[in-house]
Amino acid sequence: MITSINPDNPQQRLIDMVCETLDRGGLIAYPTDTFYGMGCDLYNKKGVQRIHQLKNRPLKKPFSIICNSLKGISQYAKVSDYAYKTMRRLLPGPYTFILEGTKLVPKIMLTKRKTVGIRVPDNNICLAIVETLGRPIITTSAIHEDPYSIDDAFSSSLDIIIDGGALHPEPSSVISLIDDYPEVIREGKGDISSLL
Repeated sequence: MITSINPDNPQQRLIDMVCETLDRGGLIAYPTDTFYGMGCDLYNKKGVQRIHQLKNRPLKKPFSIICNSLKGISQYAKVSDYAYKTMRRLLPGPYTFILEGTKLVPKIMLTKRKTVGIRVPDNNICLAIVETLGRPIITTSAIHEDPYSIDDAFSSSLDIIIDGGALHPEPSSVISLIDDYPEVIREGKGDISSLL
């Protein structure tokens, strides 16, 4: 089901409908500031298993999560003063930060080194979903550039596909802030010059 949501001013009743679907273990496709993503509620086991199956990804290889603010990040990751200042400067934006996870992150979402990838995308729809749901959502690329090609590829596996308009797809920049040492894992859409 493709649902159009206003990218500048997301309609709350549609965001509520998306969150009810996530609550039930549903999978959604949604716009971010980099790609269309696919995901589920971080705490819904059924949803987490479904997204791993859909992406044919082993459970030992976790996905990143989306929070809606720096305050949200600090609940799910250990944030030093250095990490806070760095993220405050760059978020919301096209970055994925690797940080040490807290006990609130389900074990299945942590790497062997107990780290988690966290995003706060510069996208009103995405942020409204997380804000309304009250907890992070899992994120992984939908691989396709628009809602209709996502529908063609995954319609039988997704409960809702959000049409949030055209995106210029480019991956996020991935930066590890473990031990207050910025390490660029992948250079993407986010400008990394201030981290070098």
